[in-house]
Amino acid sequence: MQVGFHRMSEGSVLYKAGNTIVLCTASVDAKVPPFMEGKGKGWVTAEYQMHPRSNPERRESRDGRGKAPSGRTQEIQRLIGRSLRAAVHLDKLGERQISIDCDVLEADGGTRTASITGGFVALALALAKLRQKGVLTTPCLREPVAAVSAGLVGGESMLDLCYKEDSKAEVDLNLVATKSGAIIEVQGTAEDAPVPRKVFDALIDLGIKGIDKLIALQEREIAKSGVTLNDLLVPG
Repeated sequence: MQVGFHRMSEGSVLYKAGNTIVLCTASVDAKVPPFMEGKGKGWVTAEYQMHPRSNPERRESRDGRGKAPSGRTQEIQRLIGRSLRAAVHLDKLGERQISIDCDVLEADGGTRTASITGGFVALALALAKLRQKGVLTTPCLREPVAAVSAGLVGGESMLDLCYKEDSKAEVDLNLVATKSGAIIEVQGTAEDAPVPRKVFDALIDLGIKGIDKLIALQEREIAKSGVTLNDLLVPG
């Protein structure tokens, strides 16, 4: 994680996981979307985009340039938004919106999980900046959030699958969870034959272990930037 990579945004990180590289930025807007106006709450939203050369072959064009975002893009950015909203007490954020932009520069599997994990870092840094400016007077974070993939490949349980591993997995899932191990979302599929419940349970347990390590890395990198994460967390 290269924190503060993007100078213009309130929070940013260049996040690398293997050969997957995502630039995550957080931008603060002093107003909320129309559907949230007058509710006394803030909002966290996300956008996700693949760079045209994020894969070995250039993509035809960027989403939104002459065409609507693909179904995959919309599904992933909604997942990122849901995951990061779960990290925040929206009623303590005030009537402002934080937009998390996740731009995949290089893709080798796990782009959505990398976007969520990096997105939380960018979000926390943006909240810290609001606190430092005195704009946000009270903490509003619930707890750190991260995401990771897990899968069954050749009968072996594996964590954080690259594209080659994911493409031949018998079972694969994406897990989003908090530091305390509370689950926000699970996306899981048996790619061929149905599998016993215990297989999914074991993969979720493996994913939680991975998320523990990722959150420790998040906390370390956020601290390097001079931000004390505990100052952003609502007590209790």
